[in-house]
Amino acid sequence: MVKSLLYTGPALDDLHEQYAKKGRIDERAAVRARCEVAIDAPVETVWDVLATPAAWSRIEPAIHDVRLDGAVEPDTSFSWVNGKAKIQSRFAVVRRDEELTWTGVSSGARAVHRHLLLRRADGGTDLEVSESMAGPLLGLFFGEAKLQAALTSWTAGIKRAAEDVGRGIAS
Repeated sequence: MVKSLLYTGPALDDLHEQYAKKGRIDERAAVRARCEVAIDAPVETVWDVLATPAAWSRIEPAIHDVRLDGAVEPDTSFSWVNGKAKIQSRFAVVRRDEELTWTGVSSGARAVHRHLLLRRADGGTDLEVSESMAGPLLGLFFGEAKLQAALTSWTAGIKRAAEDVGRGIAS
C-alpha cells in the first residue's frame, strides 16, 4: 500500500515515448480508469469533437483556457485548465478517426489519456477511453473512483456533443 502511494511513475518523457506512443497507459499507476460509450454519430464527427481542444468546454464545461502550441499532431504541446487544475499536456498519438492520446502533468501527477474510436457497422462509433495517473500520495486525494467519475462525465460529454452535431444542434 505505501509503495503504491509513493509511486511516481516513469519520467514524463518516458511516459510519453514508451507508454502513450506505444498505445499503453501506466498499469502500475495508483489511479487508473477505463470507460466505453456507444455514440450514435459517425467516427468522423466524434473525431472532430475530440480533436478540437479549443471547444472542449462543450464536452466538459469546467475546461477553459485551452492554449495549443501548434496543430493537433504528435508532440504538440498544449495547456488547459480543468476546474482548478492547470494541466500541461503533449499529444502522443494523433491518428485521424482512430486514436487521440496525450500525456500531461498537473500538481506533480503524470497522466496518459488515451481515446480509441471504433467504427461500428451501423455508422456509429464506439469510444474507448483509458487513463492512468501517478504521483506521490495521489491516491490519497484523487483515487480511482474520482477518475472513473471524471471519465464517465468526459465520455458522456463527447457523446452528447457528437450526437448534437449529428442532429444539427449547435453546442
